[in-house]
Amino acid sequence: MSQTHRDDLAPTTPEQRTWSTWHIAALWIGMAVCIPTYTLAAGMISQGMAWWQAVLTVALGNAIVLIPMILNGHAGAKYGIPFPVLMRSSFGHIGANIPAMARALVACGWFGIQAWIGGDAIYKVLAAVGLIDLTIDKSQHMTVLGITAWQGACFLAFWLMNVYFIWNGISAIKWLESWAAPFLILAGLALLGWAMVKVDSISTLFAAGSRLKDGVSFWSVFWPQLTAMVGFWATLSLNIPDFTRYAKNQQSQAWGQALGLPTTMTLFCFIGIMVTSATTMIYGEAVWDPVALVARFGSVPVIIVSLIALSVATLTTNIAANVVSPANDFANLAPRRISARAGGMATAVIGILMMPWYLCNNLAAYTFTWLIGYSALLGPIAGIMLCDYYLLKRTRLSIRALYDARNSEYGAGINWRAVVALLVAVTPNLPGFANALAGSGGTPPFPRVFDVIYGYAWFIGLILGAAVYYVLTCRRRDLVPADA
Repeated sequence: MSQTHRDDLAPTTPEQRTWSTWHIAALWIGMAVCIPTYTLAAGMISQGMAWWQAVLTVALGNAIVLIPMILNGHAGAKYGIPFPVLMRSSFGHIGANIPAMARALVACGWFGIQAWIGGDAIYKVLAAVGLIDLTIDKSQHMTVLGITAWQGACFLAFWLMNVYFIWNGISAIKWLESWAAPFLILAGLALLGWAMVKVDSISTLFAAGSRLKDGVSFWSVFWPQLTAMVGFWATLSLNIPDFTRYAKNQQSQAWGQALGLPTTMTLFCFIGIMVTSATTMIYGEAVWDPVALVARFGSVPVIIVSLIALSVATLTTNIAANVVSPANDFANLAPRRISARAGGMATAVIGILMMPWYLCNNLAAYTFTWLIGYSALLGPIAGIMLCDYYLLKRTRLSIRALYDARNSEYGAGINWRAVVALLVAVTPNLPGFANALAGSGGTPPFPRVFDVIYGYAWFIGLILGAAVYYVLTCRRRDLVPADA
């Protein structure tokens, strides 16, 4: 993140394009290995899925989201431009701030969630080694925010770790992801090995939870969970150019993503299921939370090493997935006044103000309100991006027009076609979102049929957004710039 504000959003130079296939793959390993990935199957299994169905859903969801990930990454690798600059092609120079801010606010929420998870890991491990008494702390030290002073302190400590890498920029992030990736893989495999050693028979691990729950329809569970799985990385499918702009070539970004994303997500979801199945035999109950599991190990050195692993896993995810994009997005509001570093710091502050502990403590809100909810917003943006870049512009963009608003065929203001397409594509999912906000305990304001539509939110939004944008735009004659 350059100190020269204009340079933050400028096309990357050949000297800056140093990320190989390994660096892109390591980026995805670092982002995918986190506590939410480990516990991802918990929501699916709690809804009635068998463990192997949950694993397949995760694999399929990531294979699906990989497609727009690679396609949208193409522009970053070809032109060296970040996400908000790319959006000027479809939304106009000022209008690009609409999808950029939508992406940024989601990232701020995710930043807060991951920072809370990392701080909570520190909190629980400190309790496991005897430095905090959880019973006393939660009964005597609760604050008006709904968390204790110790929880707040641990949250702030982990938040400051994130701030260090925000301040030091993209080179520090590249270093962190590259070195953390092999460590995180080994840590996950070590945990799986522990589970297999502790149980009497490995076959019992695979037999546990291998059937769909009685009275549950697989398809009624599958589609909402698949949408939530796609929504898990719907954010990155938009701003992946923020990273691929540093790739050496198209092969590096495509192969790096294909090797790093679906494989790591599926592997660590599988590890989470197998280890949790082992805990039912070892402890007599399912321990989905890896932090709670670490606290039961007993050995202080093992707990400390595990804390380091959990902290690194959460840190690599948070920095790459939830800082780089909003840093650029906020900078795009006023490129001459706001640096990417300042944008990253704004992300960190907003992440605290959003009080992320509520979502983390409510699995239903996390899956159906948060994951599916923002996928309903980001799916249409992805559809508009793909339609504009591939169908209308045919991957040919004018760098001059992207950076010179006064003489740009993309428009200095707001492209109303893109805004209308976005609004039309979001609308069908709003009733289902309102029902999700009402929760299971309240009376839904709209008929339940909208809940079914809401379960397909990302898919409906992407297809509808692309279709409406194409119809509104296809008759224009200045789609492909002459100087592309």
